[in-house]
Amino acid sequence: MNSQVDVAAMIGTGVPRSMQAVGKRVCWVVLVDGERRGTAFASRAEALECRAAWLAQLQRCSAA
Repeated sequence: MNSQVDVAAMIGTGVPRSMQAVGKRVCWVVLVDGERRGTAFASRAEALECRAAWLAQLQRCSAA
């Protein structure tokens, strides 16, 4: 089974309160098959790194 792994931006009230408290109004999250996985990221680059890790993990699982 092939899983879809995406990065999505969250804006405004979708941003976790802890990030809003330090002035962040946008964050990025990783979605695996449309479901949020893990934490919210302050930068898109961090989210893309997490996406790459998910893809690698899923590839290892499908190869087993």
